Amino acid sequence: MLKTEQLSLARQMDMVFKELQEELSGLTSGTVFVQIRNNMIGKFGIRHNPLSGRGGGFTDAKEGMTDGQQSSFRLMALESLKYKRRWTHGEISYEFAIRQGMVIVDATLESNYNMANLMIRSPRNAFAESSEQFFG
Repeated sequence: MLKTEQLSLARQMDMVFKELQEELSGLTSGTVFVQIRNNMIGKFGIRHNPLSGRGGGFTDAKEGMTDGQQSSFRLMALESLKYKRRWTHGEISYEFAIRQGMVIVDATLESNYNMANLMIRSPRNAFAESSEQFFG
């Protein structure tokens, strides 16, 4: 059995889209998100656009993304990984909508850093010396 750390980020992303396939087939818009820690996808899912209710109830969407639209979406998500630079922790969000039969995707890449990790990796007096330069 493969471990997550043995899989490339692209392969993990492919697995995410396979898992979301049924859910995407019932949606025409929303946001797919993946949270990344140490270049491994942890939590992922879909933030659905708000449901519209009338007359005391909600109507179920009859249509969603086709297999071809999902394939295009997956390929755009994989392509967006080329723009991820250096960072290992963060989140990627893919806001999507079907317009005139085509899937439109806006990708947002968010990097996260932790000050505690930075303090551990750097020599103790490196920050003291540089802060004296600005505040001393």
